Order: sequence, then C-alpha cells, then structure tokens
Amino acid sequence: MTRLLIADDESAPLEQLAEALAAAWPEADIVAQARHGADAWDQWLAHEPEVCFLDIRMPGLSGIDVARRIAGRSAVVFVTAYGDHALQAFEAGAVDYLVKPLDPARLAQTVARLRERLQRPAPVLSQAPQALQELLEQLAGQQRRPAWADTLQAGVGKEVRLIRVADVVYLESDSRYTRVVYLDGTQQRDALLRTPLKDLLAQLDPARFQQVHRSTVVASAQIASAVRDDEGGMQLRLRGSPDVLTVSRPFQGLFKAQ
Repeated sequence: MTRLLIADDESAPLEQLAEALAAAWPEADIVAQARHGADAWDQWLAHEPEVCFLDIRMPGLSGIDVARRIAGRSAVVFVTAYGDHALQAFEAGAVDYLVKPLDPARLAQTVARLRERLQRPAPVLSQAPQALQELLEQLAGQQRRPAWADTLQAGVGKEVRLIRVADVVYLESDSRYTRVVYLDGTQQRDALLRTPLKDLLAQLDPARFQQVHRSTVVASAQIASAVRDDEGGMQLRLRGSPDVLTVSRPFQGLFKAQ
C-alpha cells in the first residue's frame, strides 16, 4: 500500500484533498496530515511516505523547503493557488502540481503518473533528478523569509539566557522542550528552550546546521567525523563536545567520502 503525506495550512483545503485522494486513489493510505511545513517534515521523518502532497505556501518551512529536504526520497506533488507565480516553473514538467480548488480529472491524471513512477526503481538521495533540484533551488531563491536567528533565548532557573547561535554545538528534542548544547568560552553548557525542535528548524540557517536525526540538529562546523558501525549505524564525533550523536538512516547519505 502506498503511503501518503498531505500538508496545507488551511483546514478546508486539507480536508478536500484527503477526500479527493480517498476517491481517486482508494488503495493508498494517508499516514500523516500536517498544517505547517515543520510538522510536515517531522511527519515525513516519522513515516517516510512514498508520496507527499505539499501546499507551497506554509508558514515557517514552506512546501519548497520540505521538498528540498526529501528530494529523491519521495515523490512530491505541489498544491498551490490559481495564479501563483510558481505555476510557470511547475509547468516545465520537473514536478507534478495541483491547483486549488482541486479538479478531480487533474487529480486522476496525477495519481496515474504517480502509480507509474512508483513502479520504477526507487531513487536515492544523491540521484535526485537534476531538473527537480534546479527547480527547487530556483523557487527557494524566490521566497521571502525572515533573517536567520542569531540568538536563542533559553531558561536557566529564573534567568533567561541569550545564547549566540554561533556558539551552539547541537540541539536535541527533550520531551516538550529543546535542549541546546553550547560553548561558553571553553566550557560546554546546556539549557532548555520552550520552542520544539521542529519549529526551530525554520529559524536556523541550513548552511550552518544539519539535521542528523528526527530529534537532533548539529552545527556543521562542529562535526569532526562520521563513523559507521558494523550494524549499519552511524555516529558523529564533534570538535567542540565529548558527546557522540547518532545519525539516523534517512540522514546517513549526507556523509560520504569524496
């Protein structure tokens, strides 16, 4: 059974898409529904569905941001409003797209193409189609987004501590909070942030931070090496910390010898 993820920041279009897919693709299983990009990415990590239907305009991580993270690992269909400036780029044929409100005949065509595509050998991360990669880079450059965070506010007892992002070694989920490990001079310290890790991702510059596990994000400059074990697992050794971090399977492809 093909697993689907659907994401839209408005409830009515999300419900309409779920109902339309149930009619057009009854043998598929919608394993996750998301109302914003950060949740869509987190749900992708939890379920690794074969197909994702992503609203292009979502707060925080957009559909484009999520698609860039999963490119080559799942088929992506963008769902967008009529008249969106991105439609011309989509029509180049690099990705499937649907226009809201959904047209049942157009959805049926998309489902037929997806069924055919899913019968082919599964692509790997490093072999994502060049046309798709170029399109996503082009669309990402057109997005307006807030400046990347340069400080994080963490609670330490009665104190609110301002932590420079440049000092962060890594962040990891800790129940409802996020634990941030950072350098204070030569000392390693940690503190708790009230913002969930999946929401912090939209504030961190992806050129400076890498997610290596559903619950772990690490500063790229702090990675010393990635070591595989005999069971197929992988761990990271860090420059600024004695801690060893686990790299989950979806992220192991980020670390390859050149």
